[in-house]
Amino acid sequence: MSALLKSFSRMTLVLNRWCSIKYSSTDNSQYKVETESVKRKRLVYQSRKRGMLENGLLLSTFADRYLDNLDSLQLDQYDLLINQPSNDWELYYWITGREKTPDRYDNETMDMLKEHTRNDDKESRHSQPHLKSYITPVRKCCC
Repeated sequence: MSALLKSFSRMTLVLNRWCSIKYSSTDNSQYKVETESVKRKRLVYQSRKRGMLENGLLLSTFADRYLDNLDSLQLDQYDLLINQPSNDWELYYWITGREKTPDRYDNETMDMLKEHTRNDDKESRHSQPHLKSYITPVRKCCC
């Protein structure tokens, strides 16, 4: 019985540790081991799957245009920007200039996002861009 209890305690500790890392909404430390390629793909996905359509359109078109050319610092800034604020409306107000951007998020990537949002070229952005540049072709089986 004692061995079973120790095993259960160990399993509970592992599960608690895993859950606290995996589902933390304010800490992106679980992504520190990912490659840059995986990070870009994750950010594309997170840019498309937002809590509101407006941010989904703005962030997905931004990611489609700029994400491949961002350096590692800019990627980290973008990651923080789209994953740290707990309210998508705050992010929307900051990138549209309706509210002042907090110092923590006021950086080069935010400036790029604000410029993209102004849409000086008057591009049509009524739908999210296709994922064709991010899809890996499926290998056909030789069988």
